[in-house]
Amino acid sequence: MANAYLEYNFSVKPLIPGSEILIAQLGEIGFESFVETEEGVMAYIQPSDFNAEALESLQILSSEEFEVTYTSELIEQLNWNEEWEKNFTPIEVSHSCVVRAPFHEERQLPYEIVIEPKMSFGTGHHETTFMMLEFLLQNEFKDKKVLDMGCGTAVLAILAEMRGAKAIDAIDIDEWCVENSMENAERNNCENISVSQGDASVLGNKPVYDTIIANINRNILLEDLEIYVQTLTISGELYLSGFYSEDLAQISEVCNNLGLRYVEHKMKNNWVAAKFVN
Repeated sequence: MANAYLEYNFSVKPLIPGSEILIAQLGEIGFESFVETEEGVMAYIQPSDFNAEALESLQILSSEEFEVTYTSELIEQLNWNEEWEKNFTPIEVSHSCVVRAPFHEERQLPYEIVIEPKMSFGTGHHETTFMMLEFLLQNEFKDKKVLDMGCGTAVLAILAEMRGAKAIDAIDIDEWCVENSMENAERNNCENISVSQGDASVLGNKPVYDTIIANINRNILLEDLEIYVQTLTISGELYLSGFYSEDLAQISEVCNNLGLRYVEHKMKNNWVAAKFVN
């Protein structure tokens, strides 16, 4: 039964932001892979890691803001490539970058990123990742030192190297993300990406980064912004995402109080990505 998985099929109303909140909470209790559907989320966990009490205690299941129902079944063999071939399509950004899986055909675009899509975050499908990719394509990265905080699959770090960054630190608190980021960096022939596990506490307080990319969530961003600013060079650029349009004012106020200047933001389905300069 080494290849057995529990498959949970969740229906979520409203779908946005319910599915994203659900994925985040499921990830905290051991679910390791997700496929977003038209109705909600398919989530997978190994039986040995499953805790029924932890599932029932998820905040979103008792929230009055969301209606969540689910079914489950045990799948003894799960071919991840087959699952993703059914659910994962290439993502094209600004007509110049494609994010695809190894089983997709090559595309003739300036930037082609190949990601093994073991999770839904970091493939470019999510609005925040898509907007951050747009920012990377629109701004200069040649010879810059870059931090990709909360790197996920390292898709942003990979594009930063392709755009000319001379050194990229990709950091994530999740061990799986660290391993997958290493695999994807190697898969895309990246030589300037250093991947490590941790949070903002590992950064220190010296201005070493020309550019910081942080696609996480509002609470962590607010908690870590001061550390980011300490490690950002004069005139360095900070790109933030993982929060909603109603959070932009608070994020901007904190950045302003730390000496950062708001430049612009993008919005997609109420998700926001914003650019600030030191």
